[in-house]
Amino acid sequence: MSSFDRRKFLISSATFGALAGCGFTPAYGPGSAGSNLRGRVEIAAPDDRESYALANHLKLSFGEVTNPAYRLSYEIDTVERAVGITRDEEITRYHVEGEVTFALTETATGRTLTSDTVESFTSYSAPNSPVDRLTASRDAYERLMVILGDKIVDQIITTVEIV
Repeated sequence: MSSFDRRKFLISSATFGALAGCGFTPAYGPGSAGSNLRGRVEIAAPDDRESYALANHLKLSFGEVTNPAYRLSYEIDTVERAVGITRDEEITRYHVEGEVTFALTETATGRTLTSDTVESFTSYSAPNSPVDRLTASRDAYERLMVILGDKIVDQIITTVEIV
């Protein structure tokens, strides 16, 4: 009895050849933008809780700066809305929307390599305890900054050609 083995098909050289033929290259492979930016992107200094979370995540993604050749600046805008309201008009859930406008520039020339805006959202429950509510809110904003940071990194390594 013969059985089709999907694992062999997925790992076959034909599959890799097809991916290479369509222009696929690993984001962090040798010579890629991801690997060429590692340790070379200076992140703008944070000035509040949100920007600290974003800058910290971006530093994890781009690595500790050893040879700064690029500067990443950003501007964060967030809005929080009550979305879960009981009949007694108590808020039970908040929706947090965020938008980051960023620019990557060469430090030597001042030339902007890319600039764009990314946006996303997250939400959190509003427990009755003020301490729990504050903790939930801070956690939601930190999650949002990680999501936005990932989108920034993805946007940069897929659109900028770094040699």
